[in-house]
Amino acid sequence: MQDDAIVALYWERDERAIQHTDEKYHIYCQTIADRILQSEHDAEECVNDTWLRAWNTIPPQKPSSLRLFLGRITRNLSLDRYRRLHADKRGGGEMPILLEELGECASGDDTVYEEVQRREMAERLHSFLTELPLRDRTVFLKRYFYAMAVTDIAGQLGTSENNVSKILSRTREKLKTFLGEEDGR
Repeated sequence: MQDDAIVALYWERDERAIQHTDEKYHIYCQTIADRILQSEHDAEECVNDTWLRAWNTIPPQKPSSLRLFLGRITRNLSLDRYRRLHADKRGGGEMPILLEELGECASGDDTVYEEVQRREMAERLHSFLTELPLRDRTVFLKRYFYAMAVTDIAGQLGTSENNVSKILSRTREKLKTFLGEEDGR
């Protein structure tokens, strides 16, 4: 079933929307959640929560890309669950490494940004990403949005882990510079 037809079912409050969403996007959302949480059970719960969140937000929202809309919901729910599960301990896996790597790029202290500041940062990050060459942007998003391991990215792109690490390092430096320049304006 096409995405606009699925979204139309949500707008009609037809419960088949969830069934069709699950059939089409379960593996995609499960993969995102599992990479972040490293737990099939927790990932499955996040995917189910994604369907509920989609049901509760469509309408009034009408996503232009259902896939990206669901991916973002899954990612945010998974990150929230990850933070709750690891509030008192560092834990293993990719997430502590990812957060540490990106923490070097953003200036400021460890306080939580207000919603307006988060939106502004998202706009700045989007602007930065659109300026990157496609390969660098792909590597960056696979690592920091989809929480993929460097090994997996290298395998998918047919390159070495060292090359992926260099691309990520250079991109983080560019991001740090970009954010510093934006703060100076």
